[in-house]
Amino acid sequence: MGSLIRIAFGLVLALCAAQASAQNYPSGPVKLIVPVPAGGVTDVMARIVGQRLQEMWNQSVVVENRPGGNYGVGAQAVERSPADGLTLLVAPDSTFTANPALFSKLIYSPDNITPIALLCRGTPMLMVNPSLPVKTVSELVAYSKANPGKLSYASFGIGTYAQLSMEDLKQRTGLDAQHVPYKGAAPALNGLLANEVQLMLLNLSSVEEQAKAGKVRLIAAATEKRVPTLPDMPTIGETVPGFETSIWFGMWGPPNMPPELLKKIAADVSKALDLPETKDFFKTNTFQRVDLSPQDFGKLIQSDLKHWGGLIKSVGVKIE
Repeated sequence: MGSLIRIAFGLVLALCAAQASAQNYPSGPVKLIVPVPAGGVTDVMARIVGQRLQEMWNQSVVVENRPGGNYGVGAQAVERSPADGLTLLVAPDSTFTANPALFSKLIYSPDNITPIALLCRGTPMLMVNPSLPVKTVSELVAYSKANPGKLSYASFGIGTYAQLSMEDLKQRTGLDAQHVPYKGAAPALNGLLANEVQLMLLNLSSVEEQAKAGKVRLIAAATEKRVPTLPDMPTIGETVPGFETSIWFGMWGPPNMPPELLKKIAADVSKALDLPETKDFFKTNTFQRVDLSPQDFGKLIQSDLKHWGGLIKSVGVKIE
């Protein structure tokens, strides 16, 4: 009986300590690990959210860029951090939804890292070089079949949504286009502008000005629903039922975070995302705010992992 009492007492003490930890959080400077170089969308978003959190917490929040290993270096750093929530990860979805199926071996264990918050979704669009005489998905597919071997599409690397989703579209429609991988979204867009490639998938904000200037032609949204700012632009799914793609960014923490601490950080991040400055950033970059609990965020990751894993297997892409 005495041992049971001691165990129960220990559990109560642990629970109280976890609650106290959450109430006093953060007890020191917070580090946001970003697994990409400075200057990209992920990095800028981490800095904006970090600034809002710093103001709320009255504690320093610093962004540290740890590029390498297809986001693996940054993810590994957070996985090896204490569960006190002072080291967090801000990363693209593929860190957890594509890499596990894409790589034969990872330097981090995705299941060990704690989902905290989905920060936002992007707005991927299907676009073509304006020299291509097509304005719809159907016309693009028909043109490619009438001109076999003449079209190529850009991606920002093997295994990115820009490649996998285009291969998905090819499988669904018979679209004839060869893959040309570039080292990043900006070089890929430059390839499209120079007509080195004729089509690609890219977030709307990255190409909005070029589209207005007539340097690229948007032909469809790759999102599930039509884009609110482009209500007359059809989705690919309206022509190819079932097709959609997504790009989102999230925040994760180390393994074994106390539930109360996880709840506290998720709630504060949600408040930061609803501030006017953050909403302005989302609007400028055509990102969509999505409010999910840590548990529902975890379910989304598993659902997307199943989707991308199946697609990676069907395409036959693998990185050793």
